[in-house]
Amino acid sequence: MELQKNHKNNGTWLEEEMIEEIVETAEEERGIHPNNSLNDLTAKEWIPETVSVWTQKGLGAKHPEAQIERQHPAPFSFTDVSRLITFFTKSGQTVLDPFVGVGSTLKACALEGRNGIGIELNPYYAQLAEERLEKEVPPMFIHTTSQRVIVGDARTALNDFEEGCIDFVVTSPPYWNILHKKDHKAKQERIANGLDTQYSDDPNDLGNIIDYDQFLEELAIVFGKCSTVLKPRGYMAIIVSDFRHKSKYIMFHAHIADILSERGLDLKGITILYQRHKRVFPYGYPYAYVPNIHHQYIVILQNSK
Repeated sequence: MELQKNHKNNGTWLEEEMIEEIVETAEEERGIHPNNSLNDLTAKEWIPETVSVWTQKGLGAKHPEAQIERQHPAPFSFTDVSRLITFFTKSGQTVLDPFVGVGSTLKACALEGRNGIGIELNPYYAQLAEERLEKEVPPMFIHTTSQRVIVGDARTALNDFEEGCIDFVVTSPPYWNILHKKDHKAKQERIANGLDTQYSDDPNDLGNIIDYDQFLEELAIVFGKCSTVLKPRGYMAIIVSDFRHKSKYIMFHAHIADILSERGLDLKGITILYQRHKRVFPYGYPYAYVPNIHHQYIVILQNSK
C-alpha cells in the first residue's frame, strides 16, 4: 500500500487516508482482522485507543455505584480499566490484579466478559470487592464469567498460580507511603468525611514501608511473580502517579519501568490518564512552585518470555 501524505489536524499528524483504507479493509473482513490475536476490536475501535492521552471517566462521587468504590483511599475507575481489558484481551480470557482493592478490575472483567482474579491484603477491602460484584454487576454477567477474590499477600499468593495461566495483568499498586501524609487533599476529601486515609496497619502492606528503595524492591518481587504467571508475550498495564516527598519530586512511573525491565518486562509505551475532575489545592503558595498533579501514567509492558 502506498504511503499517503501526512496531514496536520488539531496539532496531531495523521496519515488520514492510510487509516481510512485500513478501516475500510477491516470492515470488508467483517470487523476483526484475521491476524488479530490480541483483542476483539475492529480497526475503527483499535486505532483511537492507541492515542497516548486518555481522559479519566468516572461515575461521579454521588453516583449510587460509586459509594463502595470511595471507601478505598486510592480507587481507580472501572471504566478506565475496562478500556485496557478490552484492548489487551479477548472475550473469555483471564485477567489478574495483584492489588485489587475494592474490585474495580473484577467489575470491569465481569461487564466485559472476561474472567478476573484479584489479590487483596486487607480482608475488609476484599469483602467490599465481593459486595460490589453482587450489587453493581447484573447476575447475567456474573454467571457467564468467573470472578475470584483472594485474601492475602500477593508476594506469597502468586506462588500458587500455574506458570503462564494469566492473559493480562492490570493494577494500580500503592504509591509508596504517600497516604500517610495529611495534606490539604486528605484533610478536605477523606478525613472530613470519615473515610480511610491509608490501606491498612498491616506490617506486610507495601504502603507502610518507610524506605523508598526497599519499597521498590518489594514491589518488583510482586511484578516479577506476575511475569511468571503471565503468558509469554502477554501484556501488563500498571496505573501509577508521580508524587512529592517533602521537597523532592519522585518519578515513580519511570522507576517502575526501570526495575521491571530487569525482570523480563519490556516497556512498550506510556498513556497519560488526565484527571480533569480533580480539585486544585494551594500547594506551595505563596513561597514556591509545587504542582497539582492531575494525571496518572498507564505504564504498558510486555512479557519478554
